[in-house]
Amino acid sequence: MKRRSLLTSAALATSTAALVACGQAPKPVAGTAVAEPRRNWKMVTSWPTNFPGLGTSAARLAEMITAMSGGRISVKVFGAGELVPAFEVFDAVSRGTSEMGHSAAYYWKGKHEASQFFASVPFGLTAQEMNAWLYYGGGLALWRELYAPFDLLPFPAGNTGVQMGGWFNKEIASVDDLKGLKMRIPGMGGEVLAKLGGVPVNIPGGELFSSLQSGAIDATEWVGPYNDLAFGLFKAAKHYYYPGWQEPGPTLECMVNKTAFEALPNDLKAIVEGACRAINDDMLAEYTARNPAALKTLIDEHQVSLKPFPADVLSALKAAADAIVAEIAKKDPLSQRIFDSYTQFRDSVRPWMQISEIAYAAAR
Repeated sequence: MKRRSLLTSAALATSTAALVACGQAPKPVAGTAVAEPRRNWKMVTSWPTNFPGLGTSAARLAEMITAMSGGRISVKVFGAGELVPAFEVFDAVSRGTSEMGHSAAYYWKGKHEASQFFASVPFGLTAQEMNAWLYYGGGLALWRELYAPFDLLPFPAGNTGVQMGGWFNKEIASVDDLKGLKMRIPGMGGEVLAKLGGVPVNIPGGELFSSLQSGAIDATEWVGPYNDLAFGLFKAAKHYYYPGWQEPGPTLECMVNKTAFEALPNDLKAIVEGACRAINDDMLAEYTARNPAALKTLIDEHQVSLKPFPADVLSALKAAADAIVAEIAKKDPLSQRIFDSYTQFRDSVRPWMQISEIAYAAAR
């Protein structure tokens, strides 16, 4: 019996090896465990490593996916410049050099101008409204349609809430003060500034302080008190303006290489999607909690001059923004469909927001 068993085992081993060599691996026997391959994914970001809010949220997202999957996906984060430059995240994930990226869609207007709708539109949707449009108003489906030709699958993965208007080395008393102003401001906000005679500059966050301090730029917007304090921008300019007309509800993105995502089993797909949704909520909560104390520090300890934009400046910015957004819509049929969806949702949600969030804030 022993000899017969040994012969049988040897025969099975030989036939199995032959099948594998021919590319026909045998099906596992019911009830037997099959080891699943561990996936080592890279996430590249547009932020400095562990930068408060932006970088730390990307790190938490990676940790969350790794933990929730029990290590079946292990995600390693690379900050801006560590694996690819800040503005090459899109290409790296599209090519499959990295499986994931954390950034903001308005950086990719050179790929398709309508990408900017999925980050922030000047005088557009707030964070609460953006989430509503993306998840329940058809926005996410349009975003995925836009990214599909690049083999990318986008997920909302963070929001800072309404940002600040920026740091200026001179007071902005009228629209004329914007003429010739060199300001770091990305996306549609930069196009609005240009329409009013300013000079928009797009540089990575890590270069903002040195550029403002050296005079290479006259002004910069970044995020808000929490991040602006961390960068020490108050040392380079003292005039701090609000509101952040250019970014009222900026959505951050986690883009995933679509081929890599579709190769995952369904439970891992759900983990990636669920982790992105969780970090989308978590980032907004963190900024809402941390901005007040940071603003107090800027004013009380660093004597920052906090100022509202004059009403006529905001009116001019709004008129320019409306014209630019409408121009982008005319670029192609997909841009028009995105514009129509965005504006129709904005107009439909406005009456409710007026008698709910806005009315309550005024009453409080």
